[in-house]
Amino acid sequence: MMTLVEHLAQGEIKTRGVQQWLLDNIIPLVLLAVALLLLWLGGGKGDNAGVMRRLAGVVIALAIVGLAVSGLGVNVGEWIAGLFTS
Repeated sequence: MMTLVEHLAQGEIKTRGVQQWLLDNIIPLVLLAVALLLLWLGGGKGDNAGVMRRLAGVVIALAIVGLAVSGLGVNVGEWIAGLFTS
């Protein structure tokens, strides 16, 4: 019987399954938790402006996560660099 170390030494370790599981499960749960927290903290007190400010931060964070997950961050970086170079 092979030990775990011997088994891992024979092949390449792949993390695709873990990455896909995180994208499918953890990110939606975190978004749901953030939405509920925003509603609970600001909505109950009538601080709608405060909720919208926090929501803007969440939208920006989602855009960054989307760029990181899709792999388009390099293209966006090249586009921004192209604005300053000829």
